[in-house]
Amino acid sequence: MMDELLLSNDNKVIFLVLDGLGDIPNPAFGLKTPLEAARKPNIDGLATKSGILGRIIPVDIGITPGSGPGHLSLFGYDPVDHEIGRGVLEVLGLNMDLRDGDLAARANFCTIKGGLVTDRRAGRIPTEETERLCAMISASVKEVEGIEVIIRPGKSHRFAVIFRGAGLSDKLTDADPHKDNKPFVYTGAKTADAELAARVINGFIDRVTDLLKTEPVANGALLRGFSQKPDIKPFTAKYRMKALAIATYPMYRGIAKVLGMDVKDEPGSYDEAVAILKKNYNDYQFFFFHVKETDLAGEDGNFEEKVKAIEIVDKIVPEIAALNPHALVVTGDHSTPCPLKGHSWHPVPLLIATKTGETDGRAFHEKNCIAGSVGTIYSKELMALALAHGGRLDKYGA
Repeated sequence: MMDELLLSNDNKVIFLVLDGLGDIPNPAFGLKTPLEAARKPNIDGLATKSGILGRIIPVDIGITPGSGPGHLSLFGYDPVDHEIGRGVLEVLGLNMDLRDGDLAARANFCTIKGGLVTDRRAGRIPTEETERLCAMISASVKEVEGIEVIIRPGKSHRFAVIFRGAGLSDKLTDADPHKDNKPFVYTGAKTADAELAARVINGFIDRVTDLLKTEPVANGALLRGFSQKPDIKPFTAKYRMKALAIATYPMYRGIAKVLGMDVKDEPGSYDEAVAILKKNYNDYQFFFFHVKETDLAGEDGNFEEKVKAIEIVDKIVPEIAALNPHALVVTGDHSTPCPLKGHSWHPVPLLIATKTGETDGRAFHEKNCIAGSVGTIYSKELMALALAHGGRLDKYGA
């Protein structure tokens, strides 16, 4: 139905996405959340003067989402119907040449001791270290069982791999225990036609482990998110809006590319990101502005750092709001509570700054969002609400 109601105009909609924004009351900090504890006069000013509040559920009640499903939902794509593996998102975000039939994987360097993965992120080694290790691996491992291997470093401990050759399948389990201090695991084939891919990946892991055996910290590799090139309706065709993504981390640039959003040069700072937004503001109607630091702090269980990340973002909000979009959405793709040190199923706080004159008149944090006028909705429903507040949906019926 929404297809018939879409209006073609130049009204602007901005999504400011603070990755992993949602949190839970923290006993060590007066039962506050980082969003509640943060000094954020600009975001709270938007909320109290022109903002309506609510919460979004990324996938379903009680389901903990990955970043891929979390973002797909934000953009109105049902993540159950559109399952896109993290590997595809990562390789596209790194500008790798992904072809039909290729198998993509997201990878981490890790620390292994006595068969246990003691640190899945290898102490978040510097990007320069990852570049050195990837160059060493690329020089030594060019193919496994006749399947070509293509490697590219990402940020910090992350890198991406493409396996290229005939007969590959993405029906594989992750070669990643997903938690520290768990036994190292290999990938396994979920179906018979994935057995070749499983052998290739496990052979690759063994060769990498041998190459890294003398490394003091990054002495192993974890691979997950095995996936192949998807077929999905482009965002521009779905919503009749030209869309621009502004993101630093490869995965989120990859999500944007999968959906057909334009992606400009990688910003080196928030100031550069805002400059990209301003420079391109007249040429697009939708903007996806991604912030990663909130999620990193949540995964580290660092309450103070998550507070700081929110406060830093608050400083750039006036410049974004000054562009006068018809709707400015501030939210996250999922919750990453500091006490849990990982993604969770908790609903994500939502703020929509609108020109309709509506306001809940309250500061922006989880406790106020529970009572917000938007209520608790599924993330996949957010785009329709944002389009309505953005003046981009026509009346239904006579």
